[in-house]
Amino acid sequence: MTMEDASLKILQTDPTSRESMEEGRSGKDLQRKCLQIASPLIPLYCCISIIMVLATGVVVLSTFLAVRNTKPVLHVLYVTCPKEWIGFGSKCFYFSEDTKNWTSSQTFCTSLEAVLAQFETEEELNFLRRYKGPSDHWIGLRRESSHHAWKWTDSTEYNASFFIKGFGECAYLNDLGLNSARSYTAGKKSPEPPVLSSCCDTDSFF
Repeated sequence: MTMEDASLKILQTDPTSRESMEEGRSGKDLQRKCLQIASPLIPLYCCISIIMVLATGVVVLSTFLAVRNTKPVLHVLYVTCPKEWIGFGSKCFYFSEDTKNWTSSQTFCTSLEAVLAQFETEEELNFLRRYKGPSDHWIGLRRESSHHAWKWTDSTEYNASFFIKGFGECAYLNDLGLNSARSYTAGKKSPEPPVLSSCCDTDSFF
């Protein structure tokens, strides 16, 4: 009897050995089936993963660009003003058509519990130019001479953020922007001071 015949006879007569071989064969078949099932899913999982990574990148890039391109927004609080006054920001402005010299215009504004108009931003200046009408209006800037600094009526220095044309001592607003006119000293033989309309502002209503 050869070795192969002996092994075959043992397998035929030994149920334990036969079961072991069948179990091994079944395990291999099961593993093969699992691989067959898993193989089609692997590309799908890869595609899903790639799509998720790309989507995340798009969201991050969009957020970065949105933040970089965001400009500060100027929040302007518009107030309610009395009749004939116009509100902008936290102030109320009054445009008088009565013509006076600069000093008389400041006195007129004081009688209204206000001062000749002051501005701090380009938005305020554009607002004054837009609503002043056809007349030129005095504003609250003055200096002792062309060699001195401009000051507001509350004695604070003008930061020169907007150029004032001319060599006068009193500033006024015209269609082109800011200009200046001479102020003449009383008692001296000189032309009368120029007379313009007044532009007053106040926040004392609040």
